[in-house]
Amino acid sequence: MSRQTEIAAALQVVPPFADEAALAAECQRRIAFIRATLQSSGLRTLVLGISGGVDSLTAGRMAQLAVEQLRAETGDAAYRFIAVRLPYAVQFDEPDAQAALAFVRADEEITVPIEPGVTALAVPIAALQALPDAQRDFALGNIKARCRMVVQYAVANAHRGLVIGTDHAAEAVMGFFTKFGDGACDLVPLNGLVKGQIRAIATHLGAPAHLVNKVPTGDLESLKPGKPDEVAYGVSYAEIDAFLQGGTVSPEAAARIIATYDASQHKRSLPLAP
Repeated sequence: MSRQTEIAAALQVVPPFADEAALAAECQRRIAFIRATLQSSGLRTLVLGISGGVDSLTAGRMAQLAVEQLRAETGDAAYRFIAVRLPYAVQFDEPDAQAALAFVRADEEITVPIEPGVTALAVPIAALQALPDAQRDFALGNIKARCRMVVQYAVANAHRGLVIGTDHAAEAVMGFFTKFGDGACDLVPLNGLVKGQIRAIATHLGAPAHLVNKVPTGDLESLKPGKPDEVAYGVSYAEIDAFLQGGTVSPEAAARIIATYDASQHKRSLPLAP
């Protein structure tokens, strides 16, 4: 088995959609997964942070549709979805975040600014303050991601709910998530999808084109607001998607993807034990 095939299998990559009917069926399968997961948990609430990117708006809209279906099928009005905005200071693409919320149409929206918490955690750590600006900014980015997940779990605890994650195959292969931050969740409805498939599902669900086609960014570094994911990767999403779905990519792109996958394996594994 080649590394390309091995990695795709490990990440449960979904093959390219054969046609629009296959796309629609995959979308419905994932909504059904969300519905079944919530129902089997014995809980009634789903929680997800909405950033303004295509991943969270797609997962968020599917979550909202899932709880609407549960309410209709069971007659239980307690099923609901809570969308959480978690801005750090003034987010550079806040209009996109608001547009995403308008598309998702969640049962409830909550905004919790995370800057005070991040500052309170970071300032007392002298070693962190002594780092060069770029290194400190990177470390603060991880603190932001972990604070956001703390808030989402606090909301879920308060409402007896589950936290949704937005991880998918194209980010998983590059380890592009914060360990115990946005990588911490209860269910991952986008698992196995590549970026192009997420965009296709978002379009199928009726998402605005400017959000579907927006340049993806983790937006965790204050010194580089809006830094594109692809700049951090050193390869494009088109190359990542092609690699994961068995296509041909340049030797340089393949080497970069494989090396990054291997280096980030710890993020996809359980903690080490003796």
